[in-house]
Amino acid sequence: MTQSARTQVVVVGAGMVAQKFVEALRAKDVDGRCAITVLGEESLAPYDRVHLTSFFSGTTPQELLLGDPALWDDDLVTLRTSTRVTRLERPEQVVVTDVGERIAYDHLVLATGSSAAVPPVEGRESTGCFVYRTLDDVEALRTYVADRALAHSERQVRGAVIGGGLLGLEAGGALQAMGADTAVVGFADRLMPVQVDAGGGEDLKRIIEGTGVHVRTSTATARINADDDGRVVSMDYASGENDPVDVVVFATGIRPRDELGREAGLEIGPRGGVVVDAHCLTSDPAIHAIGEVACIQGEVWGLVAPGYTMAEIAAAHLLGEAPDFTGADSSTKLKLMGVDVASFGDAFATTPGAREVVYSDALSGWYRKLVVAEDGHTLLVGDATAFPSLRAMIGQDVGAPSAFVIPEDERGEKAQVNLELPDDACVCSCNNVSAGQIRAAFADGATSVDAVKECTKAGTSCGSCLPLVIKLVEVEQAKADITIDRSLCEHIRMSRSQLFTAIRVADLHTFDDVIERFGTGRGCDVCKPTVANILASLENGHVLSGQQASMQDTNDHVLANMQKDGTYSVVPRIPGGEVTPAGLIAIGRIAETYGLYTKITGAQRIDMFGARIDQLPAIWKDLLDAGFECGQAHGKSLRAVKSCVGSTWCRFGVRDSVRLAIVLETRYKGLRSPHKLKMGVSGCARECAEAWQGRRHHRHRERLEPLRRRQRRVQAGARAATRRGSHRGRTHHRHRPVLHVLHLDGRAAAAHRTLAAGARRRHRAPA
Repeated sequence: MTQSARTQVVVVGAGMVAQKFVEALRAKDVDGRCAITVLGEESLAPYDRVHLTSFFSGTTPQELLLGDPALWDDDLVTLRTSTRVTRLERPEQVVVTDVGERIAYDHLVLATGSSAAVPPVEGRESTGCFVYRTLDDVEALRTYVADRALAHSERQVRGAVIGGGLLGLEAGGALQAMGADTAVVGFADRLMPVQVDAGGGEDLKRIIEGTGVHVRTSTATARINADDDGRVVSMDYASGENDPVDVVVFATGIRPRDELGREAGLEIGPRGGVVVDAHCLTSDPAIHAIGEVACIQGEVWGLVAPGYTMAEIAAAHLLGEAPDFTGADSSTKLKLMGVDVASFGDAFATTPGAREVVYSDALSGWYRKLVVAEDGHTLLVGDATAFPSLRAMIGQDVGAPSAFVIPEDERGEKAQVNLELPDDACVCSCNNVSAGQIRAAFADGATSVDAVKECTKAGTSCGSCLPLVIKLVEVEQAKADITIDRSLCEHIRMSRSQLFTAIRVADLHTFDDVIERFGTGRGCDVCKPTVANILASLENGHVLSGQQASMQDTNDHVLANMQKDGTYSVVPRIPGGEVTPAGLIAIGRIAETYGLYTKITGAQRIDMFGARIDQLPAIWKDLLDAGFECGQAHGKSLRAVKSCVGSTWCRFGVRDSVRLAIVLETRYKGLRSPHKLKMGVSGCARECAEAWQGRRHHRHRERLEPLRRRQRRVQAGARAATRRGSHRGRTHHRHRPVLHVLHLDGRAAAAHRTLAAGARRRHRAPA
């Protein structure tokens, strides 16, 4: 079929719903009857707006891109970014761009989404007022906060978010992550008033305030005040109160971007949005509208799942099918500033005959509420672990309701959870995948979680359904007698967590005792380091004493890193990378004395190469005399905490990152871990310490697998070559993943309490 003979489909808008429509149409159009042109205002391909806040914690715009990039390489798909459509000419079936270009269509799909709703507050146009909607918005916000931090280096930047809903709390978390002293100001009497009842709202407010964010509810903003340069300086409230602020973010809802349809004469809903029928068709039979721009069943849906449903329906209708929009999943599950929140169904028990089961624990921060009616509508706020299963059970018999709200350790025998999802239960609302489809995929050979995700796309969008997908696959594996081997290795038929508990309960102290009690054979380079780590974690003496010494790596024994030529490198500990001129001179003198090659490592440390093993004791002594420890950089331990210069020197720094790095490295320098452990501390959102350089979004993991396979082959060859060397009989270094940690504020102590339990043993070089 020639290009001119194909149906020319033009999509105005390049957001998440537009991307879903293109995916759906290409998947259904096996004969290639349609040629698709997508016109988007932004400079990027469709990206994940749901996870926009992750931009402030290191996620790049490229990592936010949706789906398979190959979609835009399809010969029948054309994506044009930075292209704004200004007018529809319906009689001629043409769209006109901002540069006057005329693009003809046989069928048009409006997927223009929505814009941020800004209330008519006096001063809203002042410099320092932002909305929170696109990547451009959040980039501008980040730049402005950094600029204000420079201008007010003597104090924190003061930020306020107007709006106490989902988006307001996300924006508040983003401001806090940038180092701003943040307040969330809501007009309603509680946070998240659409999703949360009064009890849940009160608990949520208490938890959010516990993170350091100030919360004002039942508060109307009257005016935003600016200085002589037009910059925001304060906010006035209707109550007469006033707060000083440097930056204001409006997060008060959305408005459908229906101006194209409105000006073209399409029917518009009473509260905005292009009116569509059950097939997502507008009053013009040549135009569909989908997503947040559409008014369907008298309502504009501001969630991604209903938009995805509309995209599927519009694609099917274009190809002659006739599915109807019968409603969509309006559930919400997200993590706000460390707080799990989940909501779905009849949150306020408005259904006649509804009954509520509530569990509230203000001390632990849990609020759980289950509303049970004839249709099983439910709500959870607080501990949201049961969310995926319960959402899928709407309309089903849930048995004993109390089982879902009472903590597991407090349940009686009569209140146990036992869910068997029917085949028509929706598991993944983003991609409209049912439990039956997952079971069918398993029966067709997709017998692992990754295979099911690849086949059905369940769990590949927002990710909230992934626990349920895993559970369904595990149930099917059990039914098919497929045993998942979680053994540590061929010698120990336990998982690491099981082995840790077994060693602790049995009070074992040597590898021989462990292998005799719980294993077979003589061990390997998998179980030996694991057992060594467990024994070290259980207060079992010095890591080089007794039989423990035989389980340590070569580098642990010599407190240096063996190189390929048989020499060793030595890295003196420099906490936080902070070193005095005298210390640098001492390191230089030692390197010169022993003829060592020196290099700055990726962790901001000085590495000295070429030492013979007989030189090591003298090098250690000289370093210790100069005030340096050594040996830590080569074992399974905390190796280094690198940092930027932070607020000490940097004009953008909002936190003392150097001091925190020194505290962390000093506090945990004796920690024995299963693998090497590195950290990084950045003093602002510019992230100069690259603390998140090892982080990759879950959607990009599969792209890294070929590199990982290649890396494993190289490492296997290196290990084989090492075993053929002169150090036979010892366990040599294996590849270890590196953990990178980012801390932007003073709450780091809480994040490290877990590490503290295992940091009691100190592993230092002998004097």
